[in-house]
Amino acid sequence: MLYYIFEFLEKYNFPGAGLFGYISFRAALALITSLIISIIFGKRIIRHLQRQQIGETVRDLGLEGQLEKSGTPTMGGLIILAAILIPTVLFARLENVYVITMLIATVWLGLIGFLDDYIKVFKKNKEGLKGRFKIIGQIGVGLIVGSVLYFSDDVVVHKRVSDDYQLKENEKLVSHEQTGLSSGENYKWVETDEMTTTIPFVKDNEFNYKWLFGGDGSYGWLIFIPIVIFIVIAVSNGANMTDGLDGLATGTSAIVGIALAILAYVSSHASFAEYLNVMYIPYAEELVIFISAFVGACIGFLWFNSYPAQVFMGDTGSLAIGGIIAVFAISIRKELLIPVLCGVFLIENISVIMQVGYFKYTKRKFGEGKRIFKMAPLHHHYQKSGLHEAKIVARFWILAVLLAVVTIVTLKVR
Repeated sequence: MLYYIFEFLEKYNFPGAGLFGYISFRAALALITSLIISIIFGKRIIRHLQRQQIGETVRDLGLEGQLEKSGTPTMGGLIILAAILIPTVLFARLENVYVITMLIATVWLGLIGFLDDYIKVFKKNKEGLKGRFKIIGQIGVGLIVGSVLYFSDDVVVHKRVSDDYQLKENEKLVSHEQTGLSSGENYKWVETDEMTTTIPFVKDNEFNYKWLFGGDGSYGWLIFIPIVIFIVIAVSNGANMTDGLDGLATGTSAIVGIALAILAYVSSHASFAEYLNVMYIPYAEELVIFISAFVGACIGFLWFNSYPAQVFMGDTGSLAIGGIIAVFAISIRKELLIPVLCGVFLIENISVIMQVGYFKYTKRKFGEGKRIFKMAPLHHHYQKSGLHEAKIVARFWILAVLLAVVTIVTLKVR
């Protein structure tokens, strides 16, 4: 919104208006604004939740300090959503296809989580929104995101190819004047609308989903869209499962967001993309503004959500932040890095799958169910083992930082 105002003012040489043309400046404003919203206005929202007695109902699982959290305000994910959406609307270019996609995914998944929390809190139904309806909602997000990214004419990439490369029907040469990408003696740049992604740790690390079907690849969307749906469901549910200790999901998501911001900036900056020999994604620079607001929202919310938590994000926040990470990674063609970058979410997911699967297997085979962990998800296993909640969270954050570093290193290590 403000971008267009200052773009107009720049035409009349208004002092300082040109700053809004810089992604770094607008990203910094988005980060600062999201912090202000989440910290200052977040406190007012928490007080309102307390007055309305919108508190968490805690089941007694025998965990230390668990019952003390009963009554802590929930649905704090509203703070995160506001701190993401408002700065994005203020500072990003709203006609940008990537920004539109991220806004749709954020609002959609936030509404699903809000419905779940509303049923739990106001309808006094501990089960919340039925699982099948959550899945249907997540599938809807995946369908929209996958369709937009695959079929939109505005979603293109520029890739470096050898000088003797034969252009395909849906490709065209990119000149230096168009993007700032230079051509060397043995290579040139081409623009393609094919859905190409990045394979980590591989030298020629571009993979085209159309190759899975052979021929002209007209039906590549039949594999791409289901993959998008799977990733959205997996990551959003992984974030939901991780949200079991004070600050765990929030801090981990902030770390993941910082890594995604670096990847997005590099991929959308012609000079960096050329230097690192990665796909250059035109128009994706606006995503840096969105993810800056996301990081600010997570850090700001952590002010209240760190141990001992004054508010819980609920499914309103956890489903949304997981979906945001998934859709963002897909948008910048880094979805194959998700198992590394979101390793904390992954091990939480796997721990539950292993626990449930092994219990059912042993019960069927021996008549008595056995467990691999003392409790799942994994963070509860460590709680049962006697570790303090704050120490578990800190160690998971350290793991998240290490995984984020490994993810960024893949830009150069192949």
